[in-house]
Order: sequence, then structure tokens, then C-alpha cells
Amino acid sequence: MLELADGGKGMRRVERYAITPLPKDAIQEGAITKTDVVEAALRDALKQLDTRTRDVVMALPASAVITKRIMLPGNASEAEIDTQVTAEANQAASFPIGDVSLDYQILGPNAKNPNENDALMVLARRERVEERVALAEAVGCRCHVMDVDAFAALTAYEQMAFQLPDNGKGQVVAIIDIGANTTHVNVLHDNQTVYQREHALGGNTLTSEISRRFDLPSEEAEDAKRKNLLPDSYESEVLQPFLDSVAKEIGRALQLFFSATSFQRVDHILLAGGCAAIPGLDDVVHSRMQTSTLIANPFSKMAVSSHVKARQLASDAPALFVACGLALRRFDTE
Repeated sequence: MLELADGGKGMRRVERYAITPLPKDAIQEGAITKTDVVEAALRDALKQLDTRTRDVVMALPASAVITKRIMLPGNASEAEIDTQVTAEANQAASFPIGDVSLDYQILGPNAKNPNENDALMVLARRERVEERVALAEAVGCRCHVMDVDAFAALTAYEQMAFQLPDNGKGQVVAIIDIGANTTHVNVLHDNQTVYQREHALGGNTLTSEISRRFDLPSEEAEDAKRKNLLPDSYESEVLQPFLDSVAKEIGRALQLFFSATSFQRVDHILLAGGCAAIPGLDDVVHSRMQTSTLIANPFSKMAVSSHVKARQLASDAPALFVACGLALRRFDTE
């Protein structure tokens, strides 16, 4: 959980944040399988956060939504747009339209036909939305917005684009978000998404190997990994092989991108997610891919409140990448 505030003069301020681990089977393929466990984790994080703020933004995983770019008449009424969007959703959904949560965003006039507007339609199973809203309400919060993690990652990326040549314009940037169980690949060209895919690779692989090699319960293995309390042999016997395998998987993921699109290069790799903070991963990926590799820190231009330790925030920043994009929704109306 992450709370951002207005820092004045157009700046944002990191007010507070809290990270609470979840068992690896608490959420599977985007579905919350252990509601009581996730609720307990939310309560714990909220207690750590120690804030009076109760309005929250949450996200669905990209794998749980269907997105489609559509065209809408520029002069259509709201009722006519709703009718057309519903018709498009009927065609796109693989489940009954009555079970759908649906929304759309008008992006602006179509480049080839200014009388039509480009729009992005997003739909998901209503139960996926409702289970998250119910969790927020169970811990005394109110869900203001239900976003998509891939969209939130793009919002967070906007806080970092200044680090790239010409703010990322004309560049091909691969955002590799390595979570606990899956890795989400989002490739941008000209700061617009051109390719997305999920891969079955995550930090739990490292935790499982630590657990096996050093005969530790998985919870203790995760704790020892986070606190750097493992034997000296850990780095050479466990960590380095894991980093090499991650770099290989990133290479395979980008080869799939090249095969599926007309692009044949990536200018920058941006590593996000909890695994991105593992020391040395950026060097291993850079060495293997021979591509500029950055660790995601969307807070580098933000102020930091007295509640937050700046050094710890820098270490946790990759894990907070999506959370940052969600918290930034608070400023949408400004």
C-alpha cells in the first residue's frame, strides 16, 4: 500500500507505504483464492501505514481483462456511445454480458478520420472486480477506481521517462515487471504500448530454491531473502544461477516480441517488480542483452515525507511500481 500527497508546485510527495507478504497460493491467475489471508494482509499493511486515508485505488491483473481499441462517432450522444460500446463488448466477451464490468476511455480524434474518436474499451468478469471491492470494504476502505496493473505501470513509467533520451520519444522501451509468480512484459514505442505478454517467471522460484537448498519453510526462506540473512554459499549456489535464468527468460521474452511485431530492437530495458531490487540483476541483464538496463524508481523526482526512510524507499521502489501508478490516479482531476 502506498500513499502519495500533493507536495506543492506540481510535485508529488511519498507520504507513507507498507509492504506485507502474501502466501504464494493466496492469489492464483488473478483470482483471490484465500480471501481471509488477503484480508488479513491488507489489515496488517493498513496498520503499518498508520493513515486516516481510506479512499483507495486497486487494480486487476492484465490477464483478467479484455482490452480493445474501438472507434466511436465524434458527434454521438452519450446514450449512442453506450449502445455501441455494449455491442462491441458483446462481441469481445467470452462470457455472458450480464457478468461483465465494462468501461471505456475516449482517447481523441482518429488520425485518419478526425470525425471519429479512438477509444479504449476494457471489460472484465464482474466477480473479479467485486471480490477486490469487497476486500477494501472489509478493512474499512472505499475503492474509488478499479484500474489495470499494466495501465498503472504506464502511469508510473511517465515519472521516469525523463531519464531516457528525448523523454523516451522514438525509443523502444521494454518494461519487465517481475512479480512473485509472473513476469509482465510491456513494450513501448514512442511511449505507447505496442506489445504485452505475461510469462510464468517470478521471485517465488528463488524462494522455493532457497527453501529447498537450505531446508527452510517457505515463509522463513522469503524472510531470510528479504533481510539478507542467508549463508555465504547463497550467492554462488542459488542467487547467481537464478539471475542467469531470469536474464535468459527476458531474452526469450524479447525474441517473442521481435517475432510477433516488426520491431527488431529494444533501446532500453526497465526492470520493475520485487525481483528487480535483487542486487546484480540489472548488470546480468545488461551483460546478456547488451542493452541499456535501468531499475524502476518512479519516486526519483518526488519529495519524501518524514514518515519514509529515503534509502529504504529506493530499495523498495521497483516493488512499488504498480502501486505508484495507482496512487497517481488521485491527481487525475487536477
